[in-house]
Amino acid sequence: MTGADAIDFARESIYLLLAISAPAMLTALVVGVVIGVLQALTQVQEMTLVFVPKILAIFLVLLIALPFAGEAMATYMDDIAARIAQP
Repeated sequence: MTGADAIDFARESIYLLLAISAPAMLTALVVGVVIGVLQALTQVQEMTLVFVPKILAIFLVLLIALPFAGEAMATYMDDIAARIAQP
């Protein structure tokens, strides 16, 4: 394996990590902003109010995105195995 191959592996791994974690992170961001705006409008400053809706939303998105994440990781593993098997 050359240095360029190692950099390719690292770059592809980072892209895959971002693609798999993006739905959960964007969901947490959107739900947090919506709850924050609602708290600012109603002046209810309860710190624990954000956690339950955010956890439920992230859990739901992870259930929906799980097949995509599994397929992406399996495809990436197949690519790694094919590169290893090359002479």
